[in-house]
Amino acid sequence: MSEIERIYTVPLGKAWISQKYRRAEKAMMVLKDFTERHMKPNEIIIDPSVHEAIWARGIKNPPRKLRVKMTKDSDGVVTVTMAEA
Repeated sequence: MSEIERIYTVPLGKAWISQKYRRAEKAMMVLKDFTERHMKPNEIIIDPSVHEAIWARGIKNPPRKLRVKMTKDSDGVVTVTMAEA
């Protein structure tokens, strides 16, 4: 199995349903759920740049959507990075 690379725009709007002081944490969970649903990984590695992009405006105001690149290697490990990087 060769390396699979896809670019997604992840909708993080579900994070806004939770309390204000939990939104960025919820956005990280939404990102992980999206990755599991679309890439079927054995393990997920989220790049620090993605983490910083979600937390850049604080815990109460994460982005509504995020453009990321997901790369799956032959071992089933998915690496999530920013699409523009």
